[in-house]
Amino acid sequence: MSPNGSDRSSRRPMRRKLPQVLTAGLILATATGCSYNWEDFPRLGMPTPVTEEAPRILSLWQGSWAAALVTGVLVWGLILWSVIFHRRTRTKVEVPPQTRYNMPIEALYTVTPLIIVSVLFYFTARDESKLLELSEKPTHTINVVGYQWSWGFNYIENVPGVKGDAKTDKNLETVPERYKVQFPDNAGGVYDAGIPGDRNPQTGNPGPTLWLPKGEKVRFVLTSRDVIHSFWVVPFLMKQDVIPGHPNAFEVTPTQEGTFLGKCAELCGVDHSRMLFNVKVVSPERYQQHLKELAEKGQTGYIPSGIEQTEPARNAEKKVL
Repeated sequence: MSPNGSDRSSRRPMRRKLPQVLTAGLILATATGCSYNWEDFPRLGMPTPVTEEAPRILSLWQGSWAAALVTGVLVWGLILWSVIFHRRTRTKVEVPPQTRYNMPIEALYTVTPLIIVSVLFYFTARDESKLLELSEKPTHTINVVGYQWSWGFNYIENVPGVKGDAKTDKNLETVPERYKVQFPDNAGGVYDAGIPGDRNPQTGNPGPTLWLPKGEKVRFVLTSRDVIHSFWVVPFLMKQDVIPGHPNAFEVTPTQEGTFLGKCAELCGVDHSRMLFNVKVVSPERYQQHLKELAEKGQTGYIPSGIEQTEPARNAEKKVL
């Protein structure tokens, strides 16, 4: 048999299998997307935002994906172009000319990644600065306390019938002064301390429930009693580390009522997976009623906020003030 005939016969099994491979690929592609809602596609896997700040994060996410797609198409296009137009043929068996240096190309693949990274850095830094910006007087302040293996919530509010002062309360002495000065005057406050076995009574989801008012700005002051945790409410599209001895803070304004899932996003030990919680967004009136209900249960005052500030954190505090 001629070499050409041998080549043709060796290629026939591959040609016969090609339709089968394509069919299998099509089935896999369609089967995995049977339950997918195409209205969710523009969010590229992100949940629906439920705060005023979350769309900024979603926009950054979408922009990053768009940049990655453009870069990928360019790289894939160059690869395919090289494969098609520089492939070895039967008539060209010799080794093509070898080029050791090509300054324009080397400059291109050095400068282009720098430009891509610089653009991503600019938009990330811009949005991060905006998201971590704190208002002069938030409507509500909640001290979120992380501990192995659950969460506690100090509602720093003026609750009728509750006496005290969050600014001088010993349980909040580790909260930085720049946050304390913005606490309400004579805020006795109430608290809710969770355990891993808690359940939300409406949804049955595990963990304690943090209540928030819709349409009003809430500041979270994050403190830890033991190790590093991470406070993440999934549809807020934002999370922040809860670091012992180094309190963090950010603000959100909920825009949608409902009960949402939250979790610790930092591996914090053997029962990290049990550090779950719920966030219940309600009307401002229902929120105030919930605070009164906590007071009626005797959950007045505050639980210990966490570990004393470290020296670097205190030094940073002095620079801010």
